[in-house]
Amino acid sequence: MGVRFKGWGTAVPDRVVTNDDLSKTLDTSDEWIRERTGIRERRIGGTAKSLGVTAGQRALAASGYGVDDIDFLVVATTTPDRITPATATLIAAEMGLTCPAMDVNAACSGFMYAVRTAYGLLETGQRRVLVIGAENLSRWVDWSDRNMAVLLADGAGATVLEYDETGNDLLSFSLGANGNWADLLTCEHEGFFQMDGKEVFRRAVRVVVDSAEQAMADADVKAEDIALVVPHQANIRIIQAATQRLGIDMERAVVVLDRYGNTSSASIPLAMDDAIANGRVKAGEYALLTGFGAGMTWASAVVRWS
Repeated sequence: MGVRFKGWGTAVPDRVVTNDDLSKTLDTSDEWIRERTGIRERRIGGTAKSLGVTAGQRALAASGYGVDDIDFLVVATTTPDRITPATATLIAAEMGLTCPAMDVNAACSGFMYAVRTAYGLLETGQRRVLVIGAENLSRWVDWSDRNMAVLLADGAGATVLEYDETGNDLLSFSLGANGNWADLLTCEHEGFFQMDGKEVFRRAVRVVVDSAEQAMADADVKAEDIALVVPHQANIRIIQAATQRLGIDMERAVVVLDRYGNTSSASIPLAMDDAIANGRVKAGEYALLTGFGAGMTWASAVVRWS
């Protein structure tokens, strides 16, 4: 079987919060934040539902399909609008979708987990699946905690995946999780995000490299074959360390965290949409999509762009 990406769409709030804005209320500075994270500004506002709806509508428009053409909706989110019902059902109702809809929570790996889930649905008879990563992380941030407040932001990204008998964009997946590392990055009910930054950094680089190498091996491609790396946008130092260990030039990595911050499950589609808009994705070339998140979870995939 084959699966094709048929359209991408994104959404970010209008409100821009710069590092200088944060320095007015936190013991920090633009230089401190940029040096340690690579982030210059982030977008704050909206909800998982509102951002997800806009991204989903734009992905549908880009694909050329309408709501009646979608057989399943999978929404990756760490920050659902409610504990229940699933945010996917709220998005589906707003968009006018009548298909099955469900949420997936694998933190910042969520979008890739949702893509893998969509692939499985297409293997078993669905024709088209809309995948959305949507986050309202700012709702769960303690804005007096400079370690987390400088990192997290809001946004959404979406794509339409379609069954195709003639070819395949998705060549391999490598997903995993280790619950023994769950306490490194957490958010309790009625609480805020908390993180052991040093340990997350150390383990994140390791799992990204391991899963990326496995995905490349399964796709029978080498590092020099990868034209584009689309990583989770957590921290510029993690991206630099991972690409270096993989033997992939940093110039081949897509970086949008300087403008959007860490948007969790929305970050990979935001980066991919930016790469497409800037002509960095070319037919026949290989791209590596890779991420990690709380849990700890990780996910990589090799794509041959059609």
